[in-house]
Amino acid sequence: MIVTRVAYSADVNPGKYAALQEQARRLGRVRSEVWQRYGSVYGVGSGLRDRQVRDRWLADGTHVPFGVLANAWKETGRDAMGDIAANLEAAKATVRRAIVRRTDDPTELKRLFTALKANRWMADPFLARQIRKHWKRGKSRVHDQIVVRADQYNTVVDGRGRLWLAVPGLQRRKMVRIPLSSTVAPTGTLRLILRRGRVEVHYQIDASAMRSSQRPCGQARVGVDKGYTEALTDSDGDPHGEQLGVLLTAESDRLKERNRRRAKLRSIANTAAARGDHAKAQRIKVNNLGAVKRDRQAARHRARVRTEIFIAVHEVVDKAGTVVAEDLTKRIAARKKLPKNINRRLATWTNGVTAEALKSVSERRGGAHVPVNAAYTSQTCHRCGRFGRRSGDRFHCTCCGVVWQADVNAAINILHRAGDPDIALHTPHQRVKQILQDRTDRHRTRLPVQDSSPAPAGGERIIRTAQQ
Repeated sequence: MIVTRVAYSADVNPGKYAALQEQARRLGRVRSEVWQRYGSVYGVGSGLRDRQVRDRWLADGTHVPFGVLANAWKETGRDAMGDIAANLEAAKATVRRAIVRRTDDPTELKRLFTALKANRWMADPFLARQIRKHWKRGKSRVHDQIVVRADQYNTVVDGRGRLWLAVPGLQRRKMVRIPLSSTVAPTGTLRLILRRGRVEVHYQIDASAMRSSQRPCGQARVGVDKGYTEALTDSDGDPHGEQLGVLLTAESDRLKERNRRRAKLRSIANTAAARGDHAKAQRIKVNNLGAVKRDRQAARHRARVRTEIFIAVHEVVDKAGTVVAEDLTKRIAARKKLPKNINRRLATWTNGVTAEALKSVSERRGGAHVPVNAAYTSQTCHRCGRFGRRSGDRFHCTCCGVVWQADVNAAINILHRAGDPDIALHTPHQRVKQILQDRTDRHRTRLPVQDSSPAPAGGERIIRTAQQ
């Protein structure tokens, strides 16, 4: 497994940073050109690879106006073509769900899935229509990144123990040397991201070399439910990451108050500009409406949340070799009936970080992550399977007459969902609800359930009565 690590620059010379900015700006034109020509259905339909695009640009002189070294624009073009391919694959995930909804015929499903995977979807009217619907033409606004090939840079440690990274500049055989705050030299292909006077060096390493990968996973099999007040609650009833809700709520309320004050200052600046006092409007804009401190605080908050979630996932993997979790890649429908403050706080819910943590930590430590369909796992009782009523962190089962802890009840349902033969990962929620209702109706009426075992030799089939 490959993971990304980031090294940061330390006190970059303004002249060096300006040179890197100019190089990134010119390479941004390369990205824009690639997306303009090949970031559409027609461009993908041409079937060109990044090396073919490179050779074509060398032949017709497209690369000349870029004003950068050959290796720089070639690596940027390759990276942009990879982004287009990843963007298309993300749209294919939605198209696959549309295919499942369209037909139940195994032969037709296989044909459509094969054509979609092999990029032969343009010949099928249904697939072509779905791709055009779910994959919009993209464009690039990235003008702050430089991709450096593994053999185009070098690192050196000076006499004071500081690590320096030398990368190619705009002129041939003239390197730009960047001091790094890390003592670990980056390896492989580098991605330099320029952010407000600081250079971030992104590189990939093998996860097996990380210290956390040496920790073994547990032996149990547990289900986990993602929450707001805590990152995860497992089917054993143990909460993990209990400070997540405090972090999210405090940050959300702080942003509300800060943005309210910024809006007031912005109104004062607009009023001053309207009456001709442009000096006052400019002072407010420069001194009170900047983004440097805001972005720094946002990055610090994201780091804290990410740390809390990863610690919670490690705690789960400490005791579980198989972690069954809801599919967090699906979009959550907006909750229009909730109060504004609740909706604002839930808008910061970190589904993507949790999904990444569950997948990466499980793989690195030798465990298994099993995503399941989580439809109605929070609305049904894990004991009787009937629908109940949830109020805050309590789940009331009207049939059993028991009040469960809502997240624990959902985690147990998620664990049971992993072995459900009728509910697959992409089964529509309407179908899931119908399956659950049919099961509870069968239990209520005590109808016989046919066993799947073969009939005995006498020709009689075994019939078992469902237990309530």
